[in-house]
Amino acid sequence: MSRNTLIATAIAGAVATIVGLTGMSVGAVSAMNGGTPDFGTAGGSSCTTPQLAGTVVNVSLRNMGGSMMGGNNGMMGGNNGNGIMPRGAMNLSLDRSSVSSGTVSFLAINDGSISHELVILPLAASQVAGSRSISGEYRVDETASLGEASATCNAGEGAGIAPGSAGWVTLDLAPGRYEVVCNLPGHYAAGMYRELIVT
Repeated sequence: MSRNTLIATAIAGAVATIVGLTGMSVGAVSAMNGGTPDFGTAGGSSCTTPQLAGTVVNVSLRNMGGSMMGGNNGMMGGNNGNGIMPRGAMNLSLDRSSVSSGTVSFLAINDGSISHELVILPLAASQVAGSRSISGEYRVDETASLGEASATCNAGEGAGIAPGSAGWVTLDLAPGRYEVVCNLPGHYAAGMYRELIVT
């Protein structure tokens, strides 16, 4: 292949990647701005989000590495010797760090390539987000969970939010500090947690 052909092929590949990422980002940005996300181009799924009550917190669930993450919701393929992805290999982000007490809805958008979920846990006064003990099942204790969004294109609990889809939950939150996490095996340890302050 000539040098010019190689350059043209590389440019075409880069453009295709940018176009694909832009399409997925448009759905996420639409959701972040209060619109109904259209996930028809991401993962072959399409969710219609209902009008959510109270203050809406938009949550993005992501994993780095695409299909290289492997099976079992990303537990396989870790490079630290125990099969778990290293901290920072996954991410959970909120569009706001604080909300007023009362009715709060969480819209969880799976921008990743594997299933994710959303669990809301209270934080003790001295507790720091990301510092919970992890069990032998590579999860944190959810005993005090206030609710979760883990159903694809639906509210409440399910088997996980599929890639390119969304799930949601509406809660009545008292003032305090909360930790929003993905608690599928290995995801918390890989970086999927954020603090939310309710005033």
